Amino acid sequence: MAEGYCVKCKAKKEIADAVEEVMKNGRKAIKGKCPTCGVVMFKILGGKVVPPPAPPPPASEPPANSTPESPVPPAKP
Repeated sequence: MAEGYCVKCKAKKEIADAVEEVMKNGRKAIKGKCPTCGVVMFKILGGKVVPPPAPPPPASEPPANSTPESPVPPAKP
């Protein structure tokens, strides 16, 4: 699946029991175990997780004016 560096064996190895996670900062990572010694291995993947775009808000009509308009008085000549 994914290859990572084991700090105990000091070698690159395939990550066993790998699980993809999202870190607090939004980046993806793979966490698993070293197949030889069993120590936890962690590999940070590139890119942030992008949430799906939100649907556009429903089109609403402008609010109706609740106060009735007062008639305009005719212009004086």
